[in-house]
Amino acid sequence: CTHYLFIVVVAVNSTLLTINAGDYIFYTDWAWTSFVVFSISQTLMLTVGACYYLTFTGVPGTATYYALIMTVYTWIAKGAWFALGYPYDFIVTPVWLPSAMLLDLAYWATKKNKHSLILFGGVLVGMSLPLFNMVNLITVADPLETAFKYPRPTLPPYMTPIEPQVGKFYNSPVALGAGAGAVLACTFAALGCKLTTWTYR
Repeated sequence: CTHYLFIVVVAVNSTLLTINAGDYIFYTDWAWTSFVVFSISQTLMLTVGACYYLTFTGVPGTATYYALIMTVYTWIAKGAWFALGYPYDFIVTPVWLPSAMLLDLAYWATKKNKHSLILFGGVLVGMSLPLFNMVNLITVADPLETAFKYPRPTLPPYMTPIEPQVGKFYNSPVALGAGAGAVLACTFAALGCKLTTWTYR
C-alpha cells in the first residue's frame, strides 16, 4: 500500500509542477523562453515518475498509464480554474501520453533492460516532448487575444512580463528544449529507476 501511495504522491507532485505549463502563451513576450523551460520541466517530471512506476511494476505500459494520471489530474485542476474564470482552451492537449508511450516502447523492446530504459527512453522522451508541446502551442487560442480577454492586473512585480533578450531561445525553442531535455531526462530516468530500490526493501 505504501508503494502505491508513493506513486500517487509522485504523480500529484508532477502534475503540480507542470500544471502551469500552458501559461507561457499568456505572456507573449516570454513565450519562446518559457516554452523551453516548461518543456524541460515537463520532460523531467514525466520521466522520473514514469520510470519509477515502470520499474516498480515491471509491466510495459505503466509509463503511459502514469502519463494518463498526470493528464487527468491536470484536466481536473484546469477545470477548477475555468470555473473561476480563467481561460481553459490553452492547455488541454495530453502532451505527455505519446512521450510516455516511447518510454514504454524502449522498456518493452529491450526486454525490460533498465539501462536501455534510462539511455534510450530518456533520450526519446527528452527529444519528443518539446515537439508535442509545440503542437500543443499551435492548437491553442491566439496569445494576444487571450491576454486582452483575460487581463491579470494583480501580478506581483517579479511576474510582470518584460521584453527579454531572447537570443538563441527565439531561433529554435523546440531544438533547444529537445537537446537539453534529452541530456537531462537520462539523469532523471536513472533517478526514477533508483527510487524503486530506495523505497522497495
